[in-house]
Amino acid sequence: MIDALVFDMDGVLVDSEPIWEEVRRSVVADHGGTWLPEAQTALMGMSTPEWAAYLSDDLGVGKPPAEVATIVIDHMVARYEEHLPVLPGADEAVRRCARRWPLGLASSSPRRLIDAVLEAAGWTDLFEVTVSTEELDRGKPAPDVYLHAVRELGREPAACAAIEDSSNGMRSATAAGLVLIAAPRPDYPPAEDALAPAALVIDGIDALTTDAIESLR
Repeated sequence: MIDALVFDMDGVLVDSEPIWEEVRRSVVADHGGTWLPEAQTALMGMSTPEWAAYLSDDLGVGKPPAEVATIVIDHMVARYEEHLPVLPGADEAVRRCARRWPLGLASSSPRRLIDAVLEAAGWTDLFEVTVSTEELDRGKPAPDVYLHAVRELGREPAACAAIEDSSNGMRSATAAGLVLIAAPRPDYPPAEDALAPAALVIDGIDALTTDAIESLR
């Protein structure tokens, strides 16, 4: 039986991937870099130090990674202050699940953005544990962020379900030993090998019902 749920944030609860892409593309262009065709897929799931180094080195931004991270995050905060893109059904799904299970959050977003999203959405008190990959040595697809979240929840990985949308996120959750609930986004479809281990595939976060979760073994 599932004893706890661990949510990804970007692409699962908030429609942030297009904003991340717009902001990063803009920063790369503004600082003389070149956006590569595979950049967005590669960036999904990276921790803050990882993606900042990728923009600095691989995409040619040419500023120190710490400075690149600050520039991008400042832009993201400004965009969220204008409008928080909560996905349809996400608020109801989080509140519905919180009434039944302890919730964790395992996100590649920096702590500053996680806290901003949870506060703006009114979810701060609904998540018992929140973990950012910037606080760990490795981002997704490494299992670290999910293992840390599960440990903080006091549960075994096999008794927890992860809700993920991206290939790297799915690989991270699977590598950590959690039951995978896949919520793929049509604009950023996951790789077949990442999706294959999913115990449940839903076409939107509003389909994350208690009955569906309780049916998982």
